[in-house]
Amino acid sequence: MRTLISSAFVSLDGVVDSPGGGTPSESHRSGGWTFKDIDFLPEVYELKGREMEEAAAMLFGRVSYEAFAPVWPGMTEFAVVKDIPKYVVSSTMADDDLVDDWGPTTILRSTDDVRALKDSDGGPILMAGSAELNRSLSDAGLIDRYHLLVFPVLLGAGKRLFSDSDRERQRLRLVEHEVYANGVQKNVFDVVR
Repeated sequence: MRTLISSAFVSLDGVVDSPGGGTPSESHRSGGWTFKDIDFLPEVYELKGREMEEAAAMLFGRVSYEAFAPVWPGMTEFAVVKDIPKYVVSSTMADDDLVDDWGPTTILRSTDDVRALKDSDGGPILMAGSAELNRSLSDAGLIDRYHLLVFPVLLGAGKRLFSDSDRERQRLRLVEHEVYANGVQKNVFDVVR
């Protein structure tokens, strides 16, 4: 079984958005919060580089795919993932909606399709962003590990990393942790099964 890793920039109160806040889905006043009032320290983002190197596949929700696909294929920072398989979970996208210059990409239609992908052979699957998909897959018990960069800010409004559904308690085991001079915390958790 493959490991599904959820990777997110998250505020202390659980809000997730893309780092730059440039997507239309981030219509609240705090969009782009990771670049506001937080000193940039390169060491904070070491985890991001490492997870890109270790990923054997990437998984996106439709909104995150539509935000990343026009930008990432041409960025040297993300060249390492250009040729690995990418999967987009969407009930509305068609193959014509996929970009041509970003390596192999497959559309999955359901959490059952994600479960089948996890049951296939191969290395870790990295899910970057994709808040709605994260909530669905977490509720379905499909996420194995969380890579969280927790920023020292309370936002109130915005997309949440976790749903508020009434579900069974889920234990996590902290396997890596660091606090940086700018107050950002790296927390890597394995899901305890």
